Amino acid sequence: MTREELGIVWLCGCTELDKRECAALLRAAGSPARLLDDYEKIAPSVIRSPKSGLYKERGLRLDGVEKLLRELEREDVFPITVLDEDYPEALKNIASPPLLLYGKGDRALLKERKFCIVGSRVTPPWAESLGRAISAELSSRFCIVTGLAEGGDSAAIQGALPAGRVISVLPCGLKECYPASHAGLKERIAGSGLLLSEYPLGEPVKKYSFHERNRLLAGLSEGVLVLSAGAKSGALITANCAAEFGRDVFALPYRPNEARGAGCNDLIKKGASLVTETEDILSFYGLEEAPVGEEGTKEKGPSLTPEEARVYEVLRDGGELHTSVLAEKAGLRVFEVAAVLSSLELKGLAVKAGGNRYSIAR
Repeated sequence: MTREELGIVWLCGCTELDKRECAALLRAAGSPARLLDDYEKIAPSVIRSPKSGLYKERGLRLDGVEKLLRELEREDVFPITVLDEDYPEALKNIASPPLLLYGKGDRALLKERKFCIVGSRVTPPWAESLGRAISAELSSRFCIVTGLAEGGDSAAIQGALPAGRVISVLPCGLKECYPASHAGLKERIAGSGLLLSEYPLGEPVKKYSFHERNRLLAGLSEGVLVLSAGAKSGALITANCAAEFGRDVFALPYRPNEARGAGCNDLIKKGASLVTETEDILSFYGLEEAPVGEEGTKEKGPSLTPEEARVYEVLRDGGELHTSVLAEKAGLRVFEVAAVLSSLELKGLAVKAGGNRYSIAR
């Protein structure tokens, strides 16, 4: 690690200075290395608070860096400074990118092409199912970026984790877990994918950290797919950041009166690309579907309406189901499901098993 990088690690990882103070100090110092060497000369004219009197002894500053690096090594965590060759290029192109990131897992994923999939914690079952499928299929072309929450984030993780191509960005330090119920999932990601955070190891979740984390999700990625979002969902923050950064925005469509999808429908009204299948995203980027084993490319199935995609995904995950159960899981009325099932039968995708029960065609 260069002296410039050590200066960044010390400034962001060993002090209690906030982001604005760190940025002001770096501007005044001209370089992170000079700040590490001459902090006591630079700080008083930049930080007008009791903090300016801290960290005066250079030897203690160097000791602090060494102590932090040892702790990171014990936790199998690696620091990535903005000067590191592995620092994601996409992040450098947003306003005020984080100077220091912490990673745990497969560092090589930082160099991969990335696509973000998010959704609210109350993502409906059909959207979770479709999200898992899209994530799994996209993971052959992109590393999937998401959070660690219930609902849409979990669907994205479940789809991409088997391929080991998922980055989960946390709103807290890597020694913390939010939500706590996902501690096991967090460890699985560390073992097969990558955990990423801009916060020190033991930093707990704070109210503002979700917004900052969502900003990173968008900044890391070429595009963002929103699986579900109410009118005030945090997933919309990610989508809005993506639009601000010039990234591509995609969304699943919902019925006009479905509150859990009001934000998605609004995104589509504002120009987001409507998605009902993986091919919608692949074709947007000029990509073909990934090969399947040694048999060549996967044969493209018939195109589906949003309602058909919902019902098909529910059937695929649920097996043989009664139309009333299908309606509940797909978020449709029974008469709407009946019409959709007739269409799926004509397309060779569903079969009637008797007694108003259906399954996917084998």
